[in-house]
Amino acid sequence: MGDEIKVAELFAGVGGFRLGLEGYCDDSKGWKLPSAGPFRTIWANQWEPGSDKRQFAARCYESRFGKGSVINEDISAVLDEFDAGKRAIPDVDMVVGGFPCQDYSVARPLFQANGIEGKKGVLWWSIYRFLRIQLNGSSNNARWCMFENVDRLLKSPAKQRGRDFAIILSCLASLGYSVEWRVVNSAEYGFPQRRKRVYILAERCVQWNLEDRLLHGVMAHAFPMELPERVDYVEIPDDPYVTSQSFNLGGKLSPFSDAGVMVKNKVCTCKVSETYDGPRMTLGDVLVPEVEVPEEYFVPESQREKWEYLKGSKKERRTNKATGFEYNYSEGAMSFPDATDRPSRTILTGEGGRGASRFKHVVKCADGRLRRLVPDELDQLQCFPKGWTDTGMTDGQRAFCMGNALVVGIPHLIGLEVAKELSDQIVSS
Repeated sequence: MGDEIKVAELFAGVGGFRLGLEGYCDDSKGWKLPSAGPFRTIWANQWEPGSDKRQFAARCYESRFGKGSVINEDISAVLDEFDAGKRAIPDVDMVVGGFPCQDYSVARPLFQANGIEGKKGVLWWSIYRFLRIQLNGSSNNARWCMFENVDRLLKSPAKQRGRDFAIILSCLASLGYSVEWRVVNSAEYGFPQRRKRVYILAERCVQWNLEDRLLHGVMAHAFPMELPERVDYVEIPDDPYVTSQSFNLGGKLSPFSDAGVMVKNKVCTCKVSETYDGPRMTLGDVLVPEVEVPEEYFVPESQREKWEYLKGSKKERRTNKATGFEYNYSEGAMSFPDATDRPSRTILTGEGGRGASRFKHVVKCADGRLRRLVPDELDQLQCFPKGWTDTGMTDGQRAFCMGNALVVGIPHLIGLEVAKELSDQIVSS
C-alpha cells in the first residue's frame, strides 16, 4: 500500500466521495477543505443510463478532476471487458461508492453465474464483482470499502424486512470483510441539510470484538453517540442465496438498527442517540445575496396560491385516472416558506425547474418575495464548493446532480478516522 491509500470511486456522480477524502483547494474561488488523509483516487466510473445527453455528471467530474479522470461507460460493460482481457483495472486499497437501493435478491446460488433477481439489482452486484476482481488480483487489494445508501436499505423489502441489507452483509462476509455501519442524519453533526443516509465501512482481515467496535470503532469516533440502552444480535447466513430466500421471513420489523458491526457473519446492532456539541449550519448560511438570484427563481404572485395548495395539508377525494377507482387522499402540511434558521430539508433530484412543487425549497426574501433555491445554494447544502456543478450543464441538471449526491463532510469525517486508525496501527507495529 505504501504511503497512500489508492481509491476507486464507483457510481461517482460529481465526485462527492473523492472530495470528502482528498479535500479541495482553489484560493481564487475560496474553495478549501483539507484532505482527510493519504487518499488518492486513481480510478472512477460514472454512467447515467440513456443517451450522451445524460452524461452531464461525468462531464462535471472530468471538468473538475481532469481529462480521463472518469470512465464514462456502463460499469457492467467495463467489467465484461476486463474479464475478456480487453481492459485494465488498477489495483486499489479502497473502493467507495453510492449505489441506488433497489432490488438485491439472489435468483440462484452464486456459483451458478451469480444470478440476480431484478434488473436494477445489478448495481450492487457490480460492486461485489469489482471487489472480487480486486481480490483475485492480490489478497492485499481493496482492504477498505465505504458505501452510501438511503437508510431504508436496512428495512427493505416490505415483504422480508432487512433482507437486502443482509444480502450485502453476507456478500462482504464471504470476501473476508468485517463491517461497521451507521445511519447518519447530516444535520445532527453540524451540516446545513437534514439528510439521513446509511454509511457502510468494511475492512478485510480484521477480527474486532463486536461490542467494543460498536462503541469505539471508526463510526463511533466519527459520529459520537450516547451509550445504547440495548444491543441486539443477529446471525447472517454464509450464502447470499440462502439469505435472499430465508432471512427474516415472517418478521414484521427489520433486525437492523441505526448502528451496527458484523464480524464473521455475527452482528450486533443498536439504536442511536447522537451527541454533538460543535458548530451547526443552517439553510440561511448558504443563501447567496438576492442580487445574485436570477428573476426566473422568484415565485410569481399568480402561482403563489398553487404553491400554498401543494405545500398545505389535504384531505380530499381523488380518482385514479387509469382505473377510475376513487379513494380518500390525505397528507400533512409542509413549512412554507422554508425556515432559514434551521438545516434544510433533504434535497431531491426534482429540485430544479420553475413549476410549483410540494418538495422544492422556497425561501422568503427581505422584501417579502418568495424564491426557489439556485444551484450554487444546492451545491453548498451538500457541502460541495459553491459553483462546483457550474460546468456547462443546465440548472435542472445541476439540481439533479445534487439530489443524487451525498453530503461531502460525512465521508470526510469517516476518512479522518480511517487515516487515524491506520496511523495508530503503523506506530504500534
